[in-house]
Amino acid sequence: MPTSSECDGSTSTRTTNILRQAARPAGMDFNGTWKVYSEENLEEFLKAVGAPQMVVKMRKEVKPVIVIEQNGKDFTYTMKTPICTKVHSFSIGKESEMTTVDGRKFKCIVREENGKLVAETDKFTSVREIQGDDMVETVTSGSVTFISRSKRV
Repeated sequence: MPTSSECDGSTSTRTTNILRQAARPAGMDFNGTWKVYSEENLEEFLKAVGAPQMVVKMRKEVKPVIVIEQNGKDFTYTMKTPICTKVHSFSIGKESEMTTVDGRKFKCIVREENGKLVAETDKFTSVREIQGDDMVETVTSGSVTFISRSKRV
């Protein structure tokens, strides 16, 4: 006879979560809410990609919160700051349209390489990965490299 916890749907939820995890490549558990705690070369990077000076000034004062919902190869990435919230949805291997902090649109394909998410555009290359308890994003534009480190909250 099933116990009450088995009848309330929690078994189904656990099974769904296990199946979702199994569909992810090793090291690709980006799911969750992340708080940026460290950013290196942000100002230089924003200037290199042509962000307006007002955006550079505002953004360097803010440490965003990032919410990532991952379901297999489908992702929803939300970056929250006091100034604005940006939401991007993408699927690994499919072209997606995204928007920069200052509202410019661009298209890119995000791919998975060895548990990392890699996005390339004509202006930059982004590599997002899990390193221990941190999520690290390394973005390169020309000779400028920006590194953002986040902790799960």
